[in-house]
Amino acid sequence: MFARSVRLPSLRRSGHLPVYNIGRPGAEKYRSFLNIFRNPKPKPEPLPVLSDNDLFHPFSKSPFPEVRARGEAIQSLALCSVCTSHPKHAGELPSRVKFECPDCGWPSHCSEEHWQVDKEHKKYCSRLREVNEDEHDLRRGRKMREFQLPGPQAYEEAISFANWDLFWYTRGFPSMDTERSRRHASKLLTYPLTIGSVLHQNSGLTLNNRRVTLEGSRSLAALRTTLHVPPGAPDTEEAGAAKPQIRVFILGARAESSLPPHVWEQLSMLFPSCHFHLFFIGPQVSLPKPADEAVARNAKSSASGTAELRGECNESHSLYVPNIYVPPTPKPIARLKRTRSSIQLYGFPSYTIPYTSQLTITGIQANYAEVHQHFAETFDPYADVFFIFSPGFGFPSMRSMSQLDGTPLLQIASPTEWGPVVPVLLTSRCSIIVTGFSPADMERDVRSLEIAPNVAGEFEWVINPGINVFGSEKWEVADFDPRVMVKANWGLWAIRGKGRQIRKGDQ
Repeated sequence: MFARSVRLPSLRRSGHLPVYNIGRPGAEKYRSFLNIFRNPKPKPEPLPVLSDNDLFHPFSKSPFPEVRARGEAIQSLALCSVCTSHPKHAGELPSRVKFECPDCGWPSHCSEEHWQVDKEHKKYCSRLREVNEDEHDLRRGRKMREFQLPGPQAYEEAISFANWDLFWYTRGFPSMDTERSRRHASKLLTYPLTIGSVLHQNSGLTLNNRRVTLEGSRSLAALRTTLHVPPGAPDTEEAGAAKPQIRVFILGARAESSLPPHVWEQLSMLFPSCHFHLFFIGPQVSLPKPADEAVARNAKSSASGTAELRGECNESHSLYVPNIYVPPTPKPIARLKRTRSSIQLYGFPSYTIPYTSQLTITGIQANYAEVHQHFAETFDPYADVFFIFSPGFGFPSMRSMSQLDGTPLLQIASPTEWGPVVPVLLTSRCSIIVTGFSPADMERDVRSLEIAPNVAGEFEWVINPGINVFGSEKWEVADFDPRVMVKANWGLWAIRGKGRQIRKGDQ
């Protein structure tokens, strides 16, 4: 035994025995068959254009053409706040903003002299700098982990709708480590989560906190009997086989219609046993790209998802469209494999995507009053609900004037806008949930209900006006005046058509 052990080193040196040493050259040929079971090495992430400490840039010196184009649009639209408000310049023609604030990077005043005089600018300068850095962060090419959305919820794992933090935690989202990540994620998810937080049985809107009225509790209870399974039953896709389809009508849709379908799929994952059909209806609904363009693009591109997203940002001839009084129509959305045209069904430019077995999306580029006849006889308060995001009911109309004094009508009374729409929604007896982008906007819309013809006295409250905990946390800045800043879906309220009791003697 001892003699054999002594001979082994000499045999290895002579080459008669193989040497199983991974560190020596040529040794890998003896273990090559094991490599097929190893996971391939992950590809290194592309380096971002800007570092975390280099996100602030004045608009005119930004490395991204879209940001520079926005700065030019602001300079062509916005007026100097000192020229318009300071008594010294009363009667003078206000100048356009040309000077960029060195602290926030936005075009803010016509000259450095006026920037130094303006003491009010310091009150909102930090917000503008925050938006500046957010815009550069979105475009610098880093991996956006806050946009990695979770899959279906595990069985018997409850979801909290108390606030964003508890929702992200109970839903299994990646950790939101910075305020910037929170702002990005909340802006992406505010539309589907506003809908889900109202309809879900775990909603924070209750009778106890006086956000939901007694009539509203009945309306929401009717919807929830369809949205959820009986207590004790498994809330699975199979449990909803006999359920009716839940139809969510999103009227006046704009930016929400351009969200990718997988973002809206997060709504259906909150209700595993339901089949949702989302209807985006409005003159500014985003439609899919033409079929021939989509085919050519798919054949040409085989790049990664990040590179594809960058290409979509650059394919438009106009790098930036200003968000003036009437928001621009979003860019065309990507055409998916199962996208089909619905123009023969509704008579207007439209499409339908059966995205999953639990989610179907239809977009119709028309005013709701023009397609109401397709749905008028089919509404069911147990399965249908209306959502209107920031409709501007109380804003003056740009198209309709009063025949009495020639003043602009409110949009809720305008025959070309919401005038013919809200009354027919009330006759359906389905809940109408409305959001506002600021306290003033929400108050303006609520007050308009009391004076609108065929609306005043014809509705009852479902949800009292108040803050929407799933509103976006990102500031949106107006190009025509950078002092105007709002947050999408800041507040929320809801109404429904008033019920009529019929007595025996009246029949």
